[in-house]
Amino acid sequence: MKIAYCLALASLAGLSQLALAQDGSRTVAGGGITVSGWAGKIDPNEEKQGHTINDAKFAQEGGGFHVVTGPAVAYWKSSDKATGNYTVKATFTEPKYMNLNTHPHPYGIMIAGNDMGTPEQTDLYCAAYGNGNFIVRGFGPAPFQMNGRGAPNAAVHKAAGPGEPVTQEIAMSVKGDHVTCSINGTVVGDYEKSAVVGTGKLKSTDGVYGLRFAHNTEVNVTGFSMTKD
Repeated sequence: MKIAYCLALASLAGLSQLALAQDGSRTVAGGGITVSGWAGKIDPNEEKQGHTINDAKFAQEGGGFHVVTGPAVAYWKSSDKATGNYTVKATFTEPKYMNLNTHPHPYGIMIAGNDMGTPEQTDLYCAAYGNGNFIVRGFGPAPFQMNGRGAPNAAVHKAAGPGEPVTQEIAMSVKGDHVTCSINGTVVGDYEKSAVVGTGKLKSTDGVYGLRFAHNTEVNVTGFSMTKD
């Protein structure tokens, strides 16, 4: 019995290690940023693993962008800055849900970026998963969670299954003393500025805005824009 039990534990451990290995960040062939004026930075933990921005792909496609990761990354244009009250939005289509990963990974809008591309980078993002979850998370410059490791919401669209398409309309707004995330027209997260700005969090809700992608995702982005409210 003890031998069988030990063998079972070893088997489970081996499967767990295999799953982690399979979910390691890929290196995307032909990667890099090929859209004029845009820049990007991968997460610090990805850098520690030896990845670079060229291990993910950010390219123009039609009237939007085609993104394939690789390491988790934020993309932005230094000239794209928003202050005061504003809304940043875009439509994200995962053409083949989970085609590059073993479980759902998110993608979405990034705002409030300061000291971009440096170890002191701070920003906040709201991202959707194709399984109906969403996550609001910041870097200050260490990461901080606003809704844990994500939560379900009926507004977030679910893919019919692996390999099937799923589309999310995501918007982040700063209005008065609140920062909100809306997905498919519904506010899914509402936070007071004091909860996201301060020591160890954002420097300000003013700053660069852009796009955020977890590792091992493929997404088409259209309708990326900012409006003053």
